[in-house]
Amino acid sequence: MTDSPHQRPKNQKGPVSMEMKIRVDSDAVVSRNVITNSQKQRVVQCSDKGVDKIPYGIPYNTRYLLLMNNQIDGIQLDLLKEYLSLEFLVLTNNHLTDGSVEGAFEDMRQLKRLFLDRNWLGSVPTGLPASLEELRLDGNNVSVMSEASWSCCPALHLLTLANNSLGEESIPSGAFSPLVSLHTLTLSHNHLSSTPLRLPRQLRELYLHGNRIEQVPGGVFPVGSALLSLDLSANRLPDAGLQRDSFQHAHMLESLNLEGNLLRSVPRHLPTSLRTLNLEGNLISTIGKRAFQGLLHLEHLGLSRNHISQVAPGAFRWLAALHQLDLSHNDLLEVPRNIPPNLHSVLLNHNRISFIPQDAFCAGGRTAAPSSLVRVQLECNVINMQDLDSHALWCLRGFQVVHFY
Repeated sequence: MTDSPHQRPKNQKGPVSMEMKIRVDSDAVVSRNVITNSQKQRVVQCSDKGVDKIPYGIPYNTRYLLLMNNQIDGIQLDLLKEYLSLEFLVLTNNHLTDGSVEGAFEDMRQLKRLFLDRNWLGSVPTGLPASLEELRLDGNNVSVMSEASWSCCPALHLLTLANNSLGEESIPSGAFSPLVSLHTLTLSHNHLSSTPLRLPRQLRELYLHGNRIEQVPGGVFPVGSALLSLDLSANRLPDAGLQRDSFQHAHMLESLNLEGNLLRSVPRHLPTSLRTLNLEGNLISTIGKRAFQGLLHLEHLGLSRNHISQVAPGAFRWLAALHQLDLSHNDLLEVPRNIPPNLHSVLLNHNRISFIPQDAFCAGGRTAAPSSLVRVQLECNVINMQDLDSHALWCLRGFQVVHFY
């Protein structure tokens, strides 16, 4: 608001306690959604003002209220319920505690998006409005929850709880089951030792990066699971932590991230629907002939930063749809044989490769069909160019495709 504190514009509530501007600020609008010109008059920007309470004087018809990076430690009783048009409330990086927000949001019938990340909350706020579609609670100290925590949020489709204190006993089985519309759940950087049980069937994205997970028990994913993306990177999963029925009902899963675990071999019984599989940064030393059998839709395979020294001939031949293969930063002595013909990119840099077999890229020698490869990274190996068999690269489009240096 450009008016001075002594001039009360129309539709304002109470005295103006500070000078505010209604504008769209690129640093303050953290949503991916675009705010149109017609909405600008209903956006109130009060971030980075150093206030310890929600300012008075905010227009009743405000739809977007941005209050991040302040020192707000409480919400005045019944203040927010008077803002009947408020859809998006940002209270990121303040000093809010459980008691200071208790019941503060329950009468906000239009509120769809609530950002409470980086506060001092120890539990999920009570009395959340039924209209809520997105809730961000990252960077608090949340350590407990139950089904009752979410029973009032049937419309919630995005929930983020990264960087909290959720541990083994924090999330009872079925705690998220009331969230019948939930599509995205983020629980990264907590203290979980196992994946939560009885997850909502319609969940599409689950992020569990940076926990202490040692197993994915059978029955985690319900019958008819709609899960498309699962991130289990930077956990403590050994081979035995992925059981035969761990992904039993995840028939739609397309992206699985297992980077940075304790796997010594390629997991078996993976969903055949996978398009992206990340196994980088594990302890894998050998790739068996049938390691990827059945993964007919796999397009991207990451195996870098393991200890791979042996790849069975034809280990990748099952991967007819594979576009990108990353085997960099391993202990390979030669290029694996029978690279899939439809591959576009293969990364083999930072190994100990000294030999390229004739049937690595060009199975069939001079009779091989032209390769689809457009990028072959072979830097930081021990290949002697004088000993290189020219037939090994016969089917490639030219040396511009192969990078030796």
